[in-house]
Amino acid sequence: MLHILRIKMLLAAVLALVAIPSSAQMDMPPATPAAAAPSTTLALLGLTTQSIITADTLKAMPHKTVTVINGHTNASETWSGVPLIMLLAQVGAATGKDVHGKPLSQYIVATGADGYHAVLALAEIEPDFHPGDVLVADQLAGKPLDAKEGPFRLVVTEDKRPARSVHNLVKIELKQAE
Repeated sequence: MLHILRIKMLLAAVLALVAIPSSAQMDMPPATPAAAAPSTTLALLGLTTQSIITADTLKAMPHKTVTVINGHTNASETWSGVPLIMLLAQVGAATGKDVHGKPLSQYIVATGADGYHAVLALAEIEPDFHPGDVLVADQLAGKPLDAKEGPFRLVVTEDKRPARSVHNLVKIELKQAE
């Protein structure tokens, strides 16, 4: 019970630190002057290290497949990708039983090519801590993502709406709440 209270307090602190759009804007990316071109790489920024992931690198990694209901279309979608926690481990993020203490106040900011941002607590990404899946997907229904979706998309399975499932994902930053 104490862990749940701590998670709620962490999420409240993270939300206070990050500008959150109004509920009417949450499912829509911000307007941009011109359509952003999809990136062929994904930048992973840890607290002290960074890495660049290419489509070929991600494709060669072990994949997980999940099926979610898209809250906008009420259609079932089958995504395949790499668990985000595996990618974050490459840039020094705590994983598994190490997600306690200070790492519970860490969060990620996922950014799309159009400037859209979404925030998740590190604990939401760690399967030993949270039941949902968070993937960096590169396939939808067994096919590579099209230019609108990818080549990378963040997929968050426990969300009722896909507002944090960032398409054309270009950057993931691990941050520490102060």
